[in-house]
Amino acid sequence: MSTPVEGGGTLSKLVPAGIALIFIGVLLIFIGVFYSIIRSGGKGEYGGVVVIGPFPIVFGSGGGAVKIAVIGAIILMILALVIMLLPLLLARGGTVAWKP
Repeated sequence: MSTPVEGGGTLSKLVPAGIALIFIGVLLIFIGVFYSIIRSGGKGEYGGVVVIGPFPIVFGSGGGAVKIAVIGAIILMILALVIMLLPLLLARGGTVAWKP
């Protein structure tokens, strides 16, 4: 029995491409951080969000970074809600009726 990885199929070509894209993404993040530090004269701001369950914890060093982190957290929470409710919304649009 041959799997796509053993047979040299598409999956064996997509894995190195995915690893390369992850590496390029991390490299772009580092370049962006260094560029913003240089542009601001050595005074960089930081901000981030840690999501534990449905509760976001926002932290940061300056007002601008915290605002961006809060906006990003809200967008990610809305996106997660839509993805979780998508099967229910698709089922309601069809012939399947939801009964409590």
